[in-house]
Amino acid sequence: MSLEERPFNPLDKQHLGESVAQALLDKPVSPLPPTPFNGAGIYAIYYTGPFSPYATIAARNADEKWAAPMYVGKAVPAGARKGGILQAADIGNVLWKRLREHADSISQADNLDLQDFACRYLAVDDIWIPLAESMLISKYRPIWNNLLDGFGNHDPGQGRTGQKISPWDLVHPGRPWASKLQPNQQGLHYWMLKIEQFLAQQP
Repeated sequence: MSLEERPFNPLDKQHLGESVAQALLDKPVSPLPPTPFNGAGIYAIYYTGPFSPYATIAARNADEKWAAPMYVGKAVPAGARKGGILQAADIGNVLWKRLREHADSISQADNLDLQDFACRYLAVDDIWIPLAESMLISKYRPIWNNLLDGFGNHDPGQGRTGQKISPWDLVHPGRPWASKLQPNQQGLHYWMLKIEQFLAQQP
């Protein structure tokens, strides 16, 4: 039996992931960060600002179209990494904290303005979070997931400054701890060219 001939299975992993991803896309867009809330889950961050390399992304999000996330991510409760089963009261506000961390990173960047960003977020049972995140990244290929690594990085702390500065921090300098890291071998011109090439290949 070919793949096309198989009966529809609503509990298929693909369909479950698409269902959760669509639930996120059906949520209203909020400022970044949103007002505090509890829960773990998934989120998408959107850009509408004047940074010229992202002009095509901003255009796709203009007029409240919100068609091109800059970044898709997840926030899972700490117990989920150990296979624990958590009650809702144990989860806390991990998703909101993650969005607030991203807002802080954007605020520290010299060439970005937090007012130009917005987000969607969805509290999800932790078992579905990685699947939905993977679906959204595959569908939209956000530039901060697929090209400019490092947006979600944290301060590596003292003793680990031997690692190289991320492409994101090279293109968007300003996070104080990133300036202490080693240079990126490719350099800024290389990554600006890669941004142009990446966005030119986007459908």
